[in-house]
Parts: sequence; structure tokens; C-alpha cells
Amino acid sequence: MEGKLISIPLLFTFFTLSISVSSVSLQYQTLTLRSLPEPQSLSWATQDSNDFQPLNSENTLAVQLHHVDLITPYTSLSNTTPHALFKLRLQRDAVRAKLLSNLAEAVANANATVKDFSSSVISGLAQGSGEYFTRIGIGTPPKYAYMVLDTGSDVVWIQCLPCRQCYNQSDPVFDPTKSSSFTGLSCDSPLCRRLDSPGCNNRNKCLYQVSYGDGSFTVGEFSTETLTFRKTRVSDIAFGCGHDNEGLFIGAAGLLGLGKGKLSFPGQAGSRFGNKFLYCLVDRTGSPKPSYLIFGETAVTRNTIFTPLLTNQKLNTFYYVELTGISVGGTRVPGITPELFKLGADGNGGVIVDSGTSVTRLTQPAYVALRDAFRLGTKNLKRAPNYSLFDTCYDLSGKTEVKVPTLVLHFKDADLALPASNYLIPVSSGRRFCFGFAGTASGLSIIGNIQQQGFRVVFDVAGSRLGFAPRGCN
Repeated sequence: MEGKLISIPLLFTFFTLSISVSSVSLQYQTLTLRSLPEPQSLSWATQDSNDFQPLNSENTLAVQLHHVDLITPYTSLSNTTPHALFKLRLQRDAVRAKLLSNLAEAVANANATVKDFSSSVISGLAQGSGEYFTRIGIGTPPKYAYMVLDTGSDVVWIQCLPCRQCYNQSDPVFDPTKSSSFTGLSCDSPLCRRLDSPGCNNRNKCLYQVSYGDGSFTVGEFSTETLTFRKTRVSDIAFGCGHDNEGLFIGAAGLLGLGKGKLSFPGQAGSRFGNKFLYCLVDRTGSPKPSYLIFGETAVTRNTIFTPLLTNQKLNTFYYVELTGISVGGTRVPGITPELFKLGADGNGGVIVDSGTSVTRLTQPAYVALRDAFRLGTKNLKRAPNYSLFDTCYDLSGKTEVKVPTLVLHFKDADLALPASNYLIPVSSGRRFCFGFAGTASGLSIIGNIQQQGFRVVFDVAGSRLGFAPRGCN
């Protein structure tokens, strides 16, 4: 699975085609049809580095990313199909979206305090919905393991020996006694006090606990350790050394929190890398090449378009942006106004960009308006039955490509034109494709990773902005 970063050709093109549909002239683009990706396998613990490109240096580091489907236990079953894996992905996604929405809504409760949520960790990982993971080294000498990356979480943690209770993971469980750089934190340390609810044992060691929405949890010693990203070592990172862990964590050793809070990896180590990072997620139906994650100044390229990051004073983990409207076929969709995505003073509402959610969720009024505009421009395509959370599907049997209306997300100061493959997606082994957005009754809208595919998504925390480089994962 390891390989050098190379350019990925774009298999779609924009062009204008005037067609009168109910007196509306729409712009179209071509979608080349592809099937769901076949089940793959990943060799565990056979490589102790991320040897896919030579970018790493003192001020820049990069690692390869893999999709979670490669390590779920279901991939080992002989009857696993692309369709079955996609259904599991949507099930995980529903849990993820619900947890994020519940957390965002909770901060609007008049009885909630800022402290309750300032560094909370709510993740779909317990249901397997950390969608991407990477291999990094922990300790000195480094012991390599796969970690789920999550922009919706802050605390970094892994399973540790001795295990009072540990779930099955694919790599050996980390033994802190064999690392010369492992240091337990005291109860009165500043890092310990950053935890929402720090604990303390009779040896004055700081304890942490992270609980998930389904009752899963990780509990252990809050410590500092050195993390190794290929050849780059990052020392003194506060992380949870979990001795009691329960839940469905799909074989990964733990979680690399990439949230906006102070205890996330960017929050702790960001100043060493210019407080900038990016990831680029390839289209899994169209490219065998790797997705990747980069920290450092090289995250910002000339063709990056930026939108300001917003601050939620009551929930600082998420990356909020201002979505002002959406265009279909070159025309702004009536009824989709900035007010539908407003981040309230109580912490409710708003729009976040999230790596662990697959399907973009929009507040229901915005979704209905978007869906209806898209249906208007696809009257020439044969409809198919609804599928899971998707209510706009098409039977494209016998076709190798189709024309669909263009779709642009309008953020403040940045217009993001999506390739057709990011919003009309395969959902079965046949030629059934569905409109890849969904509605939500929650006030929180989420830009998911299917819509982010093929873009370099840049988190410039130093500049308080989030960017997109629409040239593919080069």
C-alpha cells in the first residue's frame, strides 16, 4: 500500500451546455461512471515507516492515510462485497453524524458550561466511523501502530500495557516501560488541568477518561511521549495511555486527534509546523493511490482558496466555516440563505468540515431546496428506489458516463466547485447512483469527506482560515 505521491488525473471536465429545463438554463459536467471499490486487505506491522514520499524535514512532516474499510474485521469474511462495505460505511456515518450533532446541540443547553465542552472528545470511532487512519511510531525506540485520525476529536490516545481490559488491535499493544521517552504527568501539571475531568491516583499521577456515545470508553494515565512520523520525531506530546478500553475500535491502536482544541496534536505541536496542516483524500472508486496528511508551511499552495474559520466559544474542537449558499447548474438555489447555516451565540447551528463524516449533512430546509434543484436538472435520467439515507437515486444501467448539473458550495470568500463524482456516487454493485447529500433535523451542518475527495483541505490555524486546493491530490 506504500508508494510515492503522484499526480492523480482528473476524470471529469467542466463545460457549459445550455438546456432549457422549466425555463432554467443549466450548466452541466460529465461524470464517468465507476463501481464501488472492491474489498482490499492491508498488511499489518510489516513496515515501521511511512515511506511514500521524501517530504519530511525538521519543519514539515507527512504520512500516508488509508481508509478504514481496509482494517475492519468484515474485510476478512469471504462473503464481503463492495455493497456490504458501503452499507457498513453508511451505518457508521449515521452514528458519527448523530454524535456530532448531539454534542453541538448540548452546548446550547442553558445549564451547560463552557468547561463541559471545551475539550470534550466525541467521536464515531466507537462505531468504526473514524474513516481514515495512518501509521505512526510511538515512544523511543518507536513502535509503529495504526491510529485513526479525526478532526472532530482532540485527545490523542492509544492502548497501553498493562491492560486491565483491552480490545483486540492489529499491532502489539504499546508497552510504556520499554520507551525511554515516556513520562507520566502529575496531577498538578498544566496539561492535566486542561482535561475536562482529570483524575488523580495515590501516586499523584494524572488520569484521563474519554467516553463515547455508545458507552465505549478509554481510561488510563495521561502522559507525554514522542511520536514519529516516518523520520520526523515530535517529542513531549500529551496523550492518553489507556489501560482500560472497551468498545468496537476496529483494530486500530488508538486515535490521533486533529481537532481545534489545545490538547489535539495540532494544538500541541502546531507551532513547530507553522500551525498549518492539510489532508488530501483520493476518490476510492477511481484511484489506488494513497491519501495523505501533511504538517508544515508546504500545506499552503498558490491555488488554495480560503474561507475564514469561525469560533464557537462553547465548543472549540470543531472547524466551523461560513456557508453562504449553493449553486446548481450555475444558478444559486433559491431558499438556501446564510441564515440556514448561522452559528448561534448559544453554540448551536453552524457548519463544520469533518474528516470522519462521509456524507455531507445540511439542515433540512437547505437540503430540500438543493435536492429539488438537482432533480430539476436530471429529469432525463431514470430514477431508482431510495437507498439508505439517500432519497434521490438513479438507474444508470448501460451507461458509461452521464451529464449532471454542476454544483458549487459558496463559502465566504471561496467558491468550491465539486467534481460530479463527489455528489453523484455509486451505492450498489449495479449501476445505481445516488445524490450524495442528506438532510438533518439538527441545526449543525457537516461537510463530509465524500465531498472533500480530490481536494487538498488546508487547516491554516495560524491564519484562522480553512482552504481548498482544487487540483487533486498531487
